[in-house]
Amino acid sequence: MSAHSLPNTNNAAMPQQPHPFDPSILREYDIRGIVGETLGTQDAFALGCAFGTKIRQLNGNHVCVGYDGRESSPDFASALIAGLLSTGVNVENIGLGPTPMLYFAVKDRKADGGIMITGSHNPPEYNGFKMTLQNESIFGEAVQELGRIAAKGDFEQGEGTLTTPDIQDEYVKRLIQDLNLKGRALKIVWDNGNGAAGNILQKLVKKLPGEHALLYENIDGTFPNHHPDPTVDHNLKNLIRTVQDRKFDLGIAFDGDGDRIGVVDEKGNILRCDALMTIYAKDVLERHPGAAIIGDVKCSQVMFDEIARLGGKPIMWKTGHSLVKAKMIEENSPLAGELSGHIFFKDGYYGFDDALYCSIRLMNAASSTDQAFSSLSAHLPQLFNTPEVRIEVDEATKFNLVPQIAANLKPQENADFQINDIDGVRVSTPHGWWLLRPSNTQNALVSRAEADSPQELDKLKVMVEEALHSVGYDFKFN
Repeated sequence: MSAHSLPNTNNAAMPQQPHPFDPSILREYDIRGIVGETLGTQDAFALGCAFGTKIRQLNGNHVCVGYDGRESSPDFASALIAGLLSTGVNVENIGLGPTPMLYFAVKDRKADGGIMITGSHNPPEYNGFKMTLQNESIFGEAVQELGRIAAKGDFEQGEGTLTTPDIQDEYVKRLIQDLNLKGRALKIVWDNGNGAAGNILQKLVKKLPGEHALLYENIDGTFPNHHPDPTVDHNLKNLIRTVQDRKFDLGIAFDGDGDRIGVVDEKGNILRCDALMTIYAKDVLERHPGAAIIGDVKCSQVMFDEIARLGGKPIMWKTGHSLVKAKMIEENSPLAGELSGHIFFKDGYYGFDDALYCSIRLMNAASSTDQAFSSLSAHLPQLFNTPEVRIEVDEATKFNLVPQIAANLKPQENADFQINDIDGVRVSTPHGWWLLRPSNTQNALVSRAEADSPQELDKLKVMVEEALHSVGYDFKFN
C-alpha cells in the first residue's frame, strides 16, 4: 500500500450517532486498545466525529492525519478521516510514516490539529491514536472530553475536503537543516525495528555523510525481527553486535512510531536517555545559559547534577510525553527528556519528541570530538541501577497503591531518606534513590532504583520490596 492510499471501505457511509468508547482505551496520553476487542473502525469513525467537532468548536477547520505500519492502521485511517470529514473539517492525509512526521505536518502546514494512528511500542494486536492541537497536546481531561462528545453524539456536521500531500521530502529536508558536523564523518548503524520510520530513515541516510548500515528498515507491522522498543536491552542485541563487528562509531534505534530513541556506543554499551540528555544539555546550554532542562522522575540523579554543573536549571517532572511538553511551555525550556526515550528539542526545533531529529543532534555532538563517541559521557560518575521494572497490579486500585506506600513511609522517625511525590513516590537516600509510580498505560507499578555501589543498590531493592509488601504485593528483584 502506498503512503497515501486508503482501502475501499464503507466508512464514508457511516452515520453520525452516539458512540460510547470502551473506557479502557481512553488513556492519559492517547487512545489505545486491542484491535477487534476494545478498538475497531467504529471507534475510529466516532473519534473523527468527536475530534472534528472539537476543532470546529475552537474555530478551526484543518486537521492532518498520519498512520503507522500496523496491519489495522489503513482501515482505521479511512474510518477516522470519514468521521472528520463529516464534521466539515478539511483533512490532509499525510500517509504512512512516523509520529513526528505527523507533528511536523501540523506545525509546518499550520493545521489546527492532528491525529496519528499508531500502537506505538505495543504488541502488533494493539493500535491507537495520538492527538495534538497546533500549540498544545491533548491528554488527560481533554481525552476524556472527546469520549464524552462521542458518547453524547452531538457532532458538528458538514462536508470537509480531503487532500493527500506528500511531505516526506519536506520532512527529511527539515531534519537535515540542523545537521552541523564539525569534524569527522561518522559510521552509524541504524535499527528501525520494522517500525514506521523506515521510509524516512532510508531517505535520510542517503543524504548523510559517512557510512551507514540499516537494520530492519522495511516497515512491517508484525515486527518479525524484534519488538521495536529500544528501552528493552534484549531488543538492542543485534544493533550492539553489528556496531561491534563492523567497528562503527555508534548505533541508533527507534521505537515503533519513531518518537523514542535508543543509543549504543562503539563498545556496545547502552546509553540510557538520561545519559544522552547530558550530551544534549552541554550543547543547548552553550546557547541558553541558565535555561531550565526537564527530566522525568525516572531519570538518574547524575543527569540532574550534570545539568546543574553545566549551568542549567534542572527540573524533575512527571512522566508522560504530553505532560513534559506542557511543562516545557510553562518553563520556556529548550530541552527535555524522559528515560523512556522521548527527547524534546525546543532549541532549534518545534518542542515535540522526534527520534530522527534527536539522531541529527547526536551526530553533531559525536562529530565534535576526535575521540570515541563514549568519551562524551565518560566523565559521568559510575552508578549502579536496575532496569525499569513493571510490577503487575490490579488496574482498579493501582492509583491508590502509591499514596498508601508513601503514607507507610512517612511515619518512620529519624529515617535517612527524603520523599518526592511529584509522580508516584521517589525516595532518596545519601547513596541513591528508588521509585514506584503507577503506569498510565498498563495495569502496573513502575519501579527503578539507582545507587553508588552494588551493596547500596541491594539495600534500595529491599526497600522497594518492603514497600510493595506493605500494600499486599510480594515482589522480588531478579
